[in-house]
Amino acid sequence: MTPAGELPRPLLERADRLADELADLERQLADPDLHAQPDRMRELGQRHAAASSVAQVYTAYRAAAGDLEVARDLAEDDVGFADEARTLEAELVRLADRLRAALVPRDPDDTRPVLMEIKAGEGGDESALFAADLLRMYQRYADRRGWIAEVLDAEPTPLGGVSSATMAVRGRSRADADDMPGARLKYEGGVHRVQRVPVTESQGRIHTSAAGVLVLPEATEVDEVPIDPNDLRIDVYRSSGPGGQSVNTTDSAVRITHLPTGTVVSCQNEKSQLQNREQALRILRARLLASAREEAAAAAAAERRSQVRTVDRSERVRTYNFPENRISDHRVGYKAYNLDQVLAGDLDGVVNALVSDDLERRVAALSEAPTS
Repeated sequence: MTPAGELPRPLLERADRLADELADLERQLADPDLHAQPDRMRELGQRHAAASSVAQVYTAYRAAAGDLEVARDLAEDDVGFADEARTLEAELVRLADRLRAALVPRDPDDTRPVLMEIKAGEGGDESALFAADLLRMYQRYADRRGWIAEVLDAEPTPLGGVSSATMAVRGRSRADADDMPGARLKYEGGVHRVQRVPVTESQGRIHTSAAGVLVLPEATEVDEVPIDPNDLRIDVYRSSGPGGQSVNTTDSAVRITHLPTGTVVSCQNEKSQLQNREQALRILRARLLASAREEAAAAAAAERRSQVRTVDRSERVRTYNFPENRISDHRVGYKAYNLDQVLAGDLDGVVNALVSDDLERRVAALSEAPTS
């Protein structure tokens, strides 16, 4: 077992490699020709910021380790240094914990905007009402975090629910990667179950229904998501459901079918057919990007597969129990009795539990990795 404050060799070797990478990144960023390549400069800047944060902690860790070794040697002849050694031991443990977390490779999608697809499942009208509750919950959470949430498409139901909805969420520029939508919302994918008395229930009996959530990193201009116009079948039709004057009067809704994959995306929120077409293409790119990554992950090693998060819609990830005001996340054993606050957008408690569990697992995997 590795003593407290002492890092396993694979982590120390990774820290050394990142220190070398930092020096190389600084040389590349100093190249004046780089200013003509804004995308490349942005990528190098992000990598430099990540490597710098690790290097700062690593430098402090090595300094504390050296001071501790000296204090222990001196304590053999002068007991007065024993207290200083104990203080340095506690500091070394603190820095080791910080360095472990900093050394875990970051999910490249953490800084991306995301698309969230919420679909009603089993349960009829009650499931659609719950899907609408989830949509509002994520909108409120985005507001609390200072993100920008935009509903791209929604199919309302007569009782005020939604059979499906797609929302884009993006963070503010220059925000820390840990505070971006991709880093926190990626854990929301899966089946969300609700237990409550439906508004349509006259006998007061508790029903169970569910809604599915899918989280996709949004494709950006630098992503290679080729879409051949010849591979698309685009159908237009009249919008349905509550809306403005254009609903049921013009063929503004758009359905796009990607023929090679059979992926179908429809959009009807906007009054303009052109706007609906652009929104549908935006969703299609994200789905194709996710599909390509899933295929790559299936053929790769476990480490690579862990970096590409997919959603198994058969997996029940969370339960919302209204009679007990309880929320339970079944992946990490999280339980709290503040469901009303969670639905109002206070999701940080359950999300923090998922982030911590994920970090612990990745640190353990990295610590046990064989040295090269």
